[in-house]
Amino acid sequence: MGNLLILFTAFLCICLFVALHYVLHEYLWVPHRVQFIMNSQGIRGPPYEFIHGNNKEALQMRKEASSKPMALTHDIFPRVMPHDYSCIKKYGKNYLSWNGVRAQLVITDPELVKEVLKTSEKAFSKPKPSYFFKKLLGDSISTIKSEKWGARHRKLANHAFHGESLKNMIPAMIASVGTMLEKWKDKEGKEMEVFQEFRFLTSEMISRTAFGSSYLEGEKIFDMLMNKFWKSADEIESDKLEKTIHDSVMKIIKQREEKVMTGEVDSCGHDFLGLLVNVYHDSDEKNRFLIQDIIDECKTFYFAGQETTNFLLAWITLLLAIHTDWQDKARAEVTMIIKETLRLYPPLNGVVRKAVRDVQLGELALPNYLDLNIRFIALHHDPAVWGDDVHLFKPERFAEGIAKATNNNAAAFMPFRLEPRFCVGMSFAITETKIALSMILQRYTFTLSPTYVHAPLPNLSLKPQHGLHLLFHSLH
Repeated sequence: MGNLLILFTAFLCICLFVALHYVLHEYLWVPHRVQFIMNSQGIRGPPYEFIHGNNKEALQMRKEASSKPMALTHDIFPRVMPHDYSCIKKYGKNYLSWNGVRAQLVITDPELVKEVLKTSEKAFSKPKPSYFFKKLLGDSISTIKSEKWGARHRKLANHAFHGESLKNMIPAMIASVGTMLEKWKDKEGKEMEVFQEFRFLTSEMISRTAFGSSYLEGEKIFDMLMNKFWKSADEIESDKLEKTIHDSVMKIIKQREEKVMTGEVDSCGHDFLGLLVNVYHDSDEKNRFLIQDIIDECKTFYFAGQETTNFLLAWITLLLAIHTDWQDKARAEVTMIIKETLRLYPPLNGVVRKAVRDVQLGELALPNYLDLNIRFIALHHDPAVWGDDVHLFKPERFAEGIAKATNNNAAAFMPFRLEPRFCVGMSFAITETKIALSMILQRYTFTLSPTYVHAPLPNLSLKPQHGLHLLFHSLH
C-alpha cells in the first residue's frame, strides 16, 4: 500500500511538472521570445499580458468607443477598431499585438502587404476554423486546407460566377429586385429601414441563383441556416437542424434527377446547385463531389454572397443619400461609386494568416509562432495613400483606375480579401449590386431620415448598428 502511495505521488508530481513546464513554455517563454525577436528588428507594440494578451484592453477600448455618439463622418477607423488605431499612432504602421498568447504582426503598410502577396502561399496558412464555423460551413472553399481539393472547389466556383454562368443568373437578380420595388410602392415618401429590405433582397437573389426554379425551397433552407442554426447553442438541436438541411437539399436533388431520368429535362439545371449536381455525377470518380460537399458549398454561397451584397448596398445608399448630387451621376458612374464605398466601408476589416514555419518577409525574419493580421480598414483610411481627403466620399478618385487612385500602391485597396484572384464571389456581388442600384435609381431619389443614427458596428463586416433609415421619393 505504501509503495502504491509513493508511485501515485510520484506520478502526480510528474503530471504537475509537465503541466507547469507547458504553461511556462507556452504562456511565458514563447511570448517573450517572440517579443524579443520582433523588438530586435524594430517592431514594437503593447506589452504581452499573461494569458489575455491585449484582448482585455482592446475589448475595453471598443466598448468605450461604441458607447459614445458618432458624428456623420466616414472617419470610422477610430471607432470600429480603436485599439488598432491607437497602436498605429503609437508604434507605427506595423506593430506586434497579442491575441491571447498568440503573437500577431499587424500590418497596415502597403509595401509590407506587397511582400506578403509575393511570399509563397505555403509559408502562410489560414488559421484553423473554430468548431462552430467548421460545423456551419464544412469543407467549403472558405475552410478547406487541402491545396488539391481547394483548387477543385475554386475551379467550380470560378465557373459558376464568371462568363456565361453569371450572365444566366442576371434574369433571376432582376426578378428579385422587381419584387422588392413592387412592395415599395405604398411606402413612397415614408421612412423605410432599408438594411432589412436589402437583407431580404439578397437572400431571395441567392435563393433564385442557387436553386433556380426551386428557389422557394432554397429560401426555407437558408432561413433554417441563418435564423435557427446560428441561434442554436444546443448541440443536439443543431445536429437535428443539420440533418433537416441535408434532407431538404437531397429532396431537391432527387427531384431534378428524376426529371432527367424521365426525359422531362436534359440536365440537372444550370443554376449553382445544378452545376454542383453535375459534378456529383461526374464520370471521373476522382472529380466527383460528395453530397456533403454540395451542401457545404451552398452554405458558403449563401453566407458570403448574402452578407457582402447586403452590407455593400446599405453603405452605398447611405453615401448616396448624404451626397444626393451623385444619384444622377450613379447611373453612368456606378463602378466608381461601388469602389469608393468598398474603400470607406470594406466588407472585411482584415484577414489573419498563420506562419507555418520561420519565414523571411521583406527585411523581417518571422518566427513560426507568429500570425499576420492585415488590417484592410487601416489601409483604406490611410492619408499617406489616399491624401488628406481620405475620409471624404469622392468616387472620382477611381476615375483613372485603382493604380492612379492609390498612387501605384494597389495593395492598399483590397476590399474583399488578401488574394483577390481567389475571391470567386466578387463578380457575383458586384453584379448583384449594380442591378439593384440601377433599378432603384430608375424609380427613386432618396435622402437620409432625421432618425438615422450613424454607428458602424464592428464585426466580421461593418454593419449599421441601428439600421439604415431613408426617405424615398418617386421619380415618376
